Amino acid sequence: MTERYFLWTVGCQMNVADSEKLAAGFTRLGMEPVPEAANADIVVINTCSVRQHAEDRAYSLLGRVRLVKEERPDLKVAVMGCMVGLRTTDLEKRFPFVDVFARPQQFEPIMALVEEPAEDLGGEFWPSTFAVPDGPTAYVPVVHGCDKFCTYCIVPYRRGRERSRPVDEIVREVAYLAANDVREVTLLGQTVEAYGHDLDGAPDLGDLMRELSAIERLARIRFLTSYPKDMTPRILEAVAELPKVMECFSLPVQAGSDAVLDSMRRGYTKAEYLEKVAEVRALMPDAGITTDVIVGYPGATEADFEETLELLED
Repeated sequence: MTERYFLWTVGCQMNVADSEKLAAGFTRLGMEPVPEAANADIVVINTCSVRQHAEDRAYSLLGRVRLVKEERPDLKVAVMGCMVGLRTTDLEKRFPFVDVFARPQQFEPIMALVEEPAEDLGGEFWPSTFAVPDGPTAYVPVVHGCDKFCTYCIVPYRRGRERSRPVDEIVREVAYLAANDVREVTLLGQTVEAYGHDLDGAPDLGDLMRELSAIERLARIRFLTSYPKDMTPRILEAVAELPKVMECFSLPVQAGSDAVLDSMRRGYTKAEYLEKVAEVRALMPDAGITTDVIVGYPGATEADFEETLELLED
């Protein structure tokens, strides 16, 4: 009998991409998705721990899945994503009915739950498994993990250090997506301009964009999230020069106070952030720039808040 899976996702675009990749692996093995956990043979909950609300939603679903497993002990349950760290002892005690806890991109323990898989899951299985597009846009992770270690962020401890995917692997995936009617891809990374520094020859994001721009059926390329220190002139010039690359930057500042930025370990000052914005504007006067700020950061004063407000108003 065909195995059925229920896959639930909360969190960022990277989590969405991870779930799509896992779903593609299940599909490749002949499994079918179902809309309810009660009808599945395998339940996978892809979690986020960046925001409390996201964790609360995962805990609520786990409570409902526990009831299903009490009625159907053969149900297999996996929890993946940023709620899962190197040590899972606490999670195992709290949710003893869960069969597997897997960190982000750690698909192998989950696939081990599949009975008699139709293919060998080693070797080229994952590099050659691409998400099935369901519309004209798609997320494509290009660099996993983060080396920045900001004080408020759990991502480096859950997703690990920065690891770039090979250029040819990404080109194959995007070509596949374009051949299946995807017209716009968003290149994903916690700090996307960090792409390539760990690869042989150190290709950068601009090099990758040039390779992807050659794919005929692809119309638009977006990218996020940016980090000021990684935005080199060479990458900015590629964005400005390549017609398919959208001149849109998601460039979080987080605070307009140098004291708060230092406490956050962001690695730049307010002046350095503004210099990067000026570089973007000099090359691309009409570029769209969005940002994120953290209000109420521990130790931040009213004066720090006013500095952030002034930065946004400027």
